[in-house]
Amino acid sequence: MSSYFTELARQYIDGEWRAGTGSWDLIDFDPYDNEKLASITIATADEVDLAYRAAARAQPAWAAAGPYARRAVFERALRLVEEREPEIAEALVTELGSTRPTAAFEVRLAKEALREAAHLALSPRATVLPSPVAGKENRLYREPVGVVGVVSPFNFPFFLALKSLAPALALGNGVVLKPHEDTPVTGGTLIARILEEAGLPGGVLNVVVTDVAEIGDAFLAHPVPEVISFTGSDQVGRHVAMVCAAHFKRCVLALSGNSALVVLDDADVDYAVDAAVFSRYVHQGQVCMAAGRVLVDRSLAEEFTAKFAARVGALGVGDPREASTVIGPLINSSLADDVAGVVEQALAEGATALVRGTVRDNLVGPSVLTGLPADSALLRREVFGPVAFVVAFDGEDEAVRLVDDTPYGLSGAVHTADVERGVRFARRVATGMFHVNDGTVHDELIVPFGGEKHSGAGRLNGEASLDAFTRQKWVSVQHGRSTFPF
Repeated sequence: MSSYFTELARQYIDGEWRAGTGSWDLIDFDPYDNEKLASITIATADEVDLAYRAAARAQPAWAAAGPYARRAVFERALRLVEEREPEIAEALVTELGSTRPTAAFEVRLAKEALREAAHLALSPRATVLPSPVAGKENRLYREPVGVVGVVSPFNFPFFLALKSLAPALALGNGVVLKPHEDTPVTGGTLIARILEEAGLPGGVLNVVVTDVAEIGDAFLAHPVPEVISFTGSDQVGRHVAMVCAAHFKRCVLALSGNSALVVLDDADVDYAVDAAVFSRYVHQGQVCMAAGRVLVDRSLAEEFTAKFAARVGALGVGDPREASTVIGPLINSSLADDVAGVVEQALAEGATALVRGTVRDNLVGPSVLTGLPADSALLRREVFGPVAFVVAFDGEDEAVRLVDDTPYGLSGAVHTADVERGVRFARRVATGMFHVNDGTVHDELIVPFGGEKHSGAGRLNGEASLDAFTRQKWVSVQHGRSTFPF
């Protein structure tokens, strides 16, 4: 596994592994022990240009190769991931501090992304639409957009990069990927190596390891890409959208969340506790769908909160390599400081800590807070770490209001003994996804994934990826002679 961080600490441009030519090196660290994993000289704006130009040159032949040839590449890539699953999971544990169950979960999702890409390659179909004009035939074709720029995040880097780039490639596009600076290997160059070995022609996929401090908006504003797919914070996503709009590019944005898990008065309390613990603390809470807010009907609040706090207080914190660890390190010290600061601010505002995690370097233990004032800004922001706010409510109407009292609208869940009551509740809230009697963290590769409000624009997965990474073209054919008004 460690060879990944020596062999793949490079740029991948036009089918060649090469060093960057930037003036400084990006250092890749293990977030648990701060051990240096790799040093990568960053790519410059000139190398971003080279990558996009390479993708533009290679894309027409890749599209012309046909859907079956493209499908075969993803079938081979899937077999390679299956063969290397243990070392890929180990790399995720090392580079981003995933616990072993979380790393296994991510690799499982990545395999599903490759399966869906293989299927999607054969999905585009031309259709014929009727016309009111005699003898006219309206043909509607789906064509690749050309080149797609993908900016992927650190939290599930292997899967979330594949979530955009795999369907984009399968549909005949070229891709340039910019992985997050904290996960350049598992979120970038490892994927390039796998697809290279699977037979993807050189130049079709390019990976540039770089930073905005070096390239500014060059990745977004470059004239080649027609679509930018960005996964990350809403603050950065807003800037991405503005740059894309200024250059008439389409963008697909998967952004921040502040999900709520709602426990109605007829819920199974023990099951709801299980769902809430997973939904908030999976991957140390570094999940856009995580349930930062747990909303409980007042009639169940005392029982639920006691059981929830007991479960959270028993979660193992430490080395992600240990089987007993549930809470590993956050990705970097900046995020750890932010999350610790959230707890301090909540306590200063009058909240009570039923569980308060200790902080050591990037290890931030889980916290459960109650009694936060209803007007606190902390209830409305995304907290990307292991902190849960438990809030009691009186009746469904208040619960709906609380769920929606945030700029975000990504995911959520409701627990109730009456499934149809849960469905009615889910349809009242302003989110892109909502789950009845389950957790808030889900991604199924045939179901459209995305949010409302500040949680993003557009959808990915299945048919939604078809819409994201192809364009529709109308070609009409007039059989016989048309008539004109003059």
